[in-house]
Amino acid sequence: MIDLHTHSTASDGTMSPSELVHYARERALEAISLTDHDTVEGVEEALAAGNKEGIEVVPGIEISAEHPGGTLHIAGYFIDINDPDFLRNIAVLQKARAERNPRIVHKLQQLGLDITYDEIKEEAETGQVGRPHFAQVMLKKGYIKKPQEAFDKYLKKGAPAYEDKFRFPPDEAIAHIVNAGGIAVLNHPVTLNCRNTRELESFLETLLPYGLGGVEAYYSDHNPQQAEMYRKIAEKHGLLVTGGSDFHGKNIKGIDLGTGRGNLNIPYSVLESIKKALAA
Repeated sequence: MIDLHTHSTASDGTMSPSELVHYARERALEAISLTDHDTVEGVEEALAAGNKEGIEVVPGIEISAEHPGGTLHIAGYFIDINDPDFLRNIAVLQKARAERNPRIVHKLQQLGLDITYDEIKEEAETGQVGRPHFAQVMLKKGYIKKPQEAFDKYLKKGAPAYEDKFRFPPDEAIAHIVNAGGIAVLNHPVTLNCRNTRELESFLETLLPYGLGGVEAYYSDHNPQQAEMYRKIAEKHGLLVTGGSDFHGKNIKGIDLGTGRGNLNIPYSVLESIKKALAA
């Protein structure tokens, strides 16, 4: 098995990149990709750990892009993590995240929650701050009973403490990945909140001219019917079919590395297809 969608402490996971790779070996995975949000900070550590553990590590990232109807994430695989233009571009996203976080704290304080930004940063340790870190602090302080409650009550789009941030338009997000030598993949299409298959295909077709290379059909929160639908749509448009758990460690309960919610078994042939596409 492989897992092409994982997160570490470099963004909002609870395992360091090396701990994640070690856990992949314990889970008997052949390969993983580290796809932290808007950063490649943990990739070098993961690659080194992969060499040590005998696990193939694919350099990756997950970039947030504009989509008014839902959540749009574009994964990038086999990117050159030292490409200066790429690093400059994702630094823009990191700056936007850093500027948003104090505004979220201010809103939470206005809502009566005794939370400081120093506490949030301490929770994130050396990684960039994300909303799961807010959820963990709220959990520790007894404001919520489980992390998802933080999103439902305070942090998701439309909730009272939600703060938007800058995102690249989809075409730019894809271009940044392609220009860094990578394959761009539409992650978890279920979060686009398309009303039907026709709407999803129409949106997908707008991304094709920019160089979209694949669709994440196999995902922890896709049911079997959705996974099959996304697979067929990808194949119809000549796109790669990828998959991953979206593993965050303890930050998202019920999702394990490699198997997701017990519904994943992604073969190595998926990764081979990506390699063949890059070599073509």
